[in-house]
Amino acid sequence: MGISRRKFIQISAAGGGAAALGTGLMTNMWGLTPDEVSDPKTDGDKVVATFCEMCFWKCGVLAHVKDGRVTKIVGNPEHPLSKGRLCPRGTGGVGLLYDPDRLQRPLVRKEARGEQVFEEVEWDEALDLVATKLQGVIDQHGPEALALFAHGCGGSWFTHLFKALGSANHAGPSYAQCRGARESAFELTFGAPVGSPEVTDIENTRVLTLIGAHLGENMHNTQVQELAKAIEAGAELVVVDPRFSTAAGKAKYWLPIKPGTDTALLLAWMHVIVKEKLYDQDYLERYAVGFEQLAAHLEDKTPEWAFVQTTIPVDTIVETARFIASRRPTSLVHPGRRTSWYGDDTQRARAVAVLNALLGNWGRAGGFYIPTKFKIPKADTPAYTLTPKTPPDMPKGTVYPFAGEVLADGLRNASLPSEPNDYPIKAWMVYGTNLNQALPDKKRTLEALQNLDFMVAIDVLPAEICGWADVVLPENTYLERYDDLQTPGFRTPFLSLRQPVVDSLYESKPGWWIAQQLAERMGVGEYFPFDDVESYLAERLEKAGVSFEKLKKHGVINGKPEAINLDEGLELTFDTPSGKIELFSQRMADAGLPPLPTFTAPDEPGPNEFRLLFGRTPTHTFGRTTNNRFLSEIYDENVLWLNAKVAKELGLENGEQVVMTNQDGVVSLPIKLKATQRIRHDCAFMVHGYGHTAPKLAFAFERGSCDTDMVTKTKIDPAMGGTGLNVNFVRVERWQA
Repeated sequence: MGISRRKFIQISAAGGGAAALGTGLMTNMWGLTPDEVSDPKTDGDKVVATFCEMCFWKCGVLAHVKDGRVTKIVGNPEHPLSKGRLCPRGTGGVGLLYDPDRLQRPLVRKEARGEQVFEEVEWDEALDLVATKLQGVIDQHGPEALALFAHGCGGSWFTHLFKALGSANHAGPSYAQCRGARESAFELTFGAPVGSPEVTDIENTRVLTLIGAHLGENMHNTQVQELAKAIEAGAELVVVDPRFSTAAGKAKYWLPIKPGTDTALLLAWMHVIVKEKLYDQDYLERYAVGFEQLAAHLEDKTPEWAFVQTTIPVDTIVETARFIASRRPTSLVHPGRRTSWYGDDTQRARAVAVLNALLGNWGRAGGFYIPTKFKIPKADTPAYTLTPKTPPDMPKGTVYPFAGEVLADGLRNASLPSEPNDYPIKAWMVYGTNLNQALPDKKRTLEALQNLDFMVAIDVLPAEICGWADVVLPENTYLERYDDLQTPGFRTPFLSLRQPVVDSLYESKPGWWIAQQLAERMGVGEYFPFDDVESYLAERLEKAGVSFEKLKKHGVINGKPEAINLDEGLELTFDTPSGKIELFSQRMADAGLPPLPTFTAPDEPGPNEFRLLFGRTPTHTFGRTTNNRFLSEIYDENVLWLNAKVAKELGLENGEQVVMTNQDGVVSLPIKLKATQRIRHDCAFMVHGYGHTAPKLAFAFERGSCDTDMVTKTKIDPAMGGTGLNVNFVRVERWQA
């Protein structure tokens, strides 16, 4: 009887194991212990369900508590976003809760802004001062002179406060500096944005195309879990990235594209798909308009033309186009998350949207699903009575016709006396966002801060922005507070609760309480008509017929599944002027913008210059977690990726300290060099969020280097005002201590 090689390996392994056990090799000979894991004894004497805020994904978690301390955090198996699993950051909530550098008491500035000289005060004194200063600005300049910058769930309480006060100036960097171009492009094409979580059916796709989307590094828990399941089921990846990313290591095709030329590749792919009739003709005839104009537009966007722009070989462009189309409609081109790249980002995102339309995947399994939401009535609060002025988030004489939200950098610019604005902004409230690292052109941010009459920061940690505040208010971490109910759009409707896991540490307070206290002091207390947040939440839940106690116990209540795609019998509708998918956008034409996706060639680097790219690591969220000792056990400092051959030509060695100098002469903090073959010769790459200059962030202070320091130049998207951030170039040289 013959024996297969596989069977032989199995028998050999079994025999070796038996021998090892028989001779004691598994125990004492090499000082090894038996193959068992000791109980770390982190199970709590109680387990509290809540949802995470170590990033914006809001996964359901179960927090184990023993003797009043959180001992571990695990995924809630009932929650549809986590499904019982967490990313590394989610497990690191303990590191935030017990961070020794946490803000503990209200602080009032005693020296010049930025000098980091503060005095601890009682809450009443701090709140009285904030209310008095904000009211003074309103009395002198009107409520429109107030601006709110916020990131995170707790920001909703302060948005509510600002609306009650009559200001429409509330924004987050997550729009213009991140996802705005994508949202505008998909709304223009399909009549709906892709939202958060994105409405991507990755689990059922058979070909996933990632263009500058770093799943596995950008650790979006639900999507990464779906990606693993899709790969296990036989799905294949096409990854377009100048860098050999984690996802590229799983790909059938890796296309190391020249930065800034992604739209050229997308147009060439569409050229092949249309020319060879590989698109979904029935779907387009039923649901789309503008195909004839698109086909004519693509006529000269050949693979040969795209090769000159992208450096991707012609045969590869043709082969990948056919491959992507071969699995439609279960072929998905991911819309990405941070899409603020080169200033023409709505055009690139439109190309992504139109390509997906050719694949016929909107509203189809393996493409984009139509989300549903859990319906919860609002609480009985008064309607806003003041009509706010339009936010001054754009210079006079320009317009961003498809900006769906207020632009954070626009509010920053409107705070500068040198900018021509309809009215000046004189006071800021900054909640949970470190503007010094989040906004490009840090010099302008600091200039705006110095020009303000007043600034209050509300945060958990003493980030850079706190050093420029007049008053700093310490907020609870997400493990110590309630926030408002969460009902995001998803495959199935669900309702999620954030609730305190442990008592408040130090003298920190929840955001809802801070907002309520300020409202009462400023004469709009009727907009917070509750003694405590539990009564507010209970009122909303009672109206919906939902048990508060049940929600507290489980942390989530899942609604009944509904039809979410065409394959399940859902009739697709589109909230566009035509009522269909708009391949040709008449709205863009009417605004004086190209109605079909166009390619703009990027600027070229000078001699010995590299385009600066930046991204994420799975263990950290922007700069919010880089002071977390727990998470930093895995990744504690960023490095600068540079092509190994280029590094050798520059006389630089792997691991040595280097500095960058950008096109405007700004010099970076020192950073370790990672000389690698995993990146193109014309790029440099670093993880965002390091190089903190706030001395009270004792762990993160000057650890690594800050990419925001190097982003002194932007290109503005004419469609929605997004800031193209990947337009900066750096030279790299050895650091001279």
